[in-house]
Amino acid sequence: MSSARYQILHETHYRYAAPVSLAQQLAHLWPRTCPWQRTLSQHLLVSPPPCQRQDALDVFGNPLTRLVFERPHQELKVSARLQIEVLARPSLDVQASPAWEAARIALTYSGKALLPGVLEATRFRFESPYVHLKQVFSDYAADCFSPGRPLLAAVDGLMQKIFSEFSFDAAATQVSTPLLQVLEERRGVCQDFAHLMLACLRSMGLSARYVSGYLLTQPPPGQPRLVGADASHAWVSVYCPRQGWVDFDPTNNIRPALEHITLAWGRDFADVSPLRGVILGGGSHDPEVQVTVLPL
Repeated sequence: MSSARYQILHETHYRYAAPVSLAQQLAHLWPRTCPWQRTLSQHLLVSPPPCQRQDALDVFGNPLTRLVFERPHQELKVSARLQIEVLARPSLDVQASPAWEAARIALTYSGKALLPGVLEATRFRFESPYVHLKQVFSDYAADCFSPGRPLLAAVDGLMQKIFSEFSFDAAATQVSTPLLQVLEERRGVCQDFAHLMLACLRSMGLSARYVSGYLLTQPPPGQPRLVGADASHAWVSVYCPRQGWVDFDPTNNIRPALEHITLAWGRDFADVSPLRGVILGGGSHDPEVQVTVLPL
């Protein structure tokens, strides 16, 4: 297959214990334009209607929608409806990439001007709110990064290691669960595995970014595809001076292809949360999120 088309429905519903008098929300629900995908249609439905809406780009180039609510409301519904075409990516030989040490040196400031692509990549080399640089992470990845090993082969080995040594457990972690706990307990979800892989790569001196999006999942044999049964997905993209940015999915031990829909990328989840904001009032509240990915 050279391409695949999908219809995506991402619904978020907040029910507040008390009225919210003022609110501002930031939504990362529009997919970004990439060489390997294009948006065929997109619609955002918001109830109650916002008093102000502004569509722009964030500092990483992701489409961002700002919503302002100045009237009291006790619930909020945000629904994104998308049609996306995903194109096949070029084949890649991970052994043809430069040695990982050479990539690290290329990303290191030496007093000389950096090429634009390298300069852009360096912003994804440092700590971020959910990804800290520690020796324990570089120690965990060390056996994948033997001297002189091609960068992308080493990253592929790290992806396989995380996939084989960690268990997917939706009840094991929350957004705020420290990565050291994830590493110790060897359990988590796609967000945890992406953050862990980022911590390992950045602790090795490499540039890597967090990618959010969707993944086409297959229902059990004989079972129908259920509306709302899917979820947002996360994976990792690493910078290679020769090949550019290359994606890896440690949750599934694959390189993203036609079944991965890219939404946004940043340093970690905090930069690309689908919906976040500040409210005045509201009391306790938890969002109900439903995601449906349908092949067309």
